[in-house]
Amino acid sequence: MALFSSLTPVFIAIICVLIGVIMKKTNGEKEKRDTKSKHPSRPWVDEDLKDGTDHPLEEEEGEEEWQGLEENVAHVPFTGERYSEAEMIKRSQTFYELLNKRRSVRFLSDEPVPREVIDNVIRTAGTSPSGAHTEPWTFVVVQDPHLKHKIREIVEEEEEINYKKRMGDRWVNDLKRLRTNWIKEYLDTAPYLILIFKQVYGRLPNGKKKTHYYNEISVSIACGILLAALQNAGLYTVTSTPLNCGPQLRVLLQRPENEKLLLLLPVGYPKKDATVPALTRKPLEDIMVVV
Repeated sequence: MALFSSLTPVFIAIICVLIGVIMKKTNGEKEKRDTKSKHPSRPWVDEDLKDGTDHPLEEEEGEEEWQGLEENVAHVPFTGERYSEAEMIKRSQTFYELLNKRRSVRFLSDEPVPREVIDNVIRTAGTSPSGAHTEPWTFVVVQDPHLKHKIREIVEEEEEINYKKRMGDRWVNDLKRLRTNWIKEYLDTAPYLILIFKQVYGRLPNGKKKTHYYNEISVSIACGILLAALQNAGLYTVTSTPLNCGPQLRVLLQRPENEKLLLLLPVGYPKKDATVPALTRKPLEDIMVVV
């Protein structure tokens, strides 16, 4: 009995240690589950800007049938343009000098722009490569003054919230040197607004869904080609990604649910008194690595 009494504190201590280990393991597993289930809080991230390639509207997958692309595509002979080395160097230098003049211009004139030019630059953007050649883009061209003003109202309302609440002090302070804010006069004055939507999935003629692989990357490449085409035509723009405006603009422009706004471009000529920040670009040695 005396031996049992002397060992009792030892037993109690061992039991306490075991309970502590079990509780720690349980809490650790719970934290792992919580970490997996919770996403980091980033209120400035626009849900419309997330790529839908890996998670294509899971809640709808069971309701509608998906179908792959046609198996056989004819292949035809191809002969590309071939230039002399001197001509290649000259053309590449000339093209660089043209695009190096590109600037983000926020002061755009209301001077009319030929519609045919807009058609041609969008045709050019449509030559972009895309995942499995799904061409997951829609370019919405807005020229109606009333509709442009409605877009401005939506964008400015959300942008004010972005600047004051969503973006955070660091982002807002980084933009101060560029003198930008939530007032977007160019949405009224530019003769054209081009809104680029990514199609997170497509529709086949029989109504079935088709996957759009790498839809955001594909559309982003098309946007880059569009910017180059605008510069080549002597037109200017500013790349605008109005956070949290996508759903409202999609409804306003009567676009289907599979389209998500990626970019908004006001397009036109610079005002006579337009200004741009005196910025410089990184030199070649800072952006290219040769191995």
